[in-house]
Amino acid sequence: MRVTLAQIAPKLSRKNLDDIKELIIGVRDSSQLIVFPELSLSGYMLQDKLVEDAWNLEELNELKNLSMEIDIVVGAALKEGENFRNAALYFSHGKLVSIHNKVYLPNYGMFEEARYFKSGEIFESFLIGDNRISMVVCEDLWHQNVHNDLIKQNPDIILALVASPARGFMDEGLEIEDKWYDIIQTVAKECKANLIFVNRVGFEDGLGFWGGSCIVDKNGTIIHKLEKFNKDIKTFNI
Repeated sequence: MRVTLAQIAPKLSRKNLDDIKELIIGVRDSSQLIVFPELSLSGYMLQDKLVEDAWNLEELNELKNLSMEIDIVVGAALKEGENFRNAALYFSHGKLVSIHNKVYLPNYGMFEEARYFKSGEIFESFLIGDNRISMVVCEDLWHQNVHNDLIKQNPDIILALVASPARGFMDEGLEIEDKWYDIIQTVAKECKANLIFVNRVGFEDGLGFWGGSCIVDKNGTIIHKLEKFNKDIKTFNI
């Protein structure tokens, strides 16, 4: 499978959809799946702007149409009645195949997600061709019970959509980078699955996001990795 990691810098704007469509069109002839970061359609620090910028699913029909040629995974703030969800969406063959609503919403330090979003409750897997796929969003992976759920689902591919700010600067690198790689390598080995980790870059309201998107194989080895802090769109075989 040819997979494109779209390490982008979303803005706090609905214009992200236009940018995402342009990127999809640019790789659809050479890739089978493109994966974007957490809240890539919306920007991360939405706060009260969430009320006007969150998406209804019917507004994303253009992504359904584009998925006739390439599978698409995006993160979005979704309206659901009177609630809002931090969601990962999987489009394939002209359909919205799966939605994962982020279960663990951080609400400490720089994070205020639980103030604005309603949490999801379950982790599910689904089939795309011969591959069983599971999706998680950022903080979900920091909880051992989620690892246990993923092991039970026995996925072939785990898609992790992330918006991780840079913190813990050290001479040899970022502390948060080391923690993330330890987690995703552990999960890949536990599940004997390929894990695709896509983290955003760019700045919002004083937060800088570090990127470092990568693909981890079933043995827990990072086989492909993008640079930190820079926008990067690259396609790899897995």
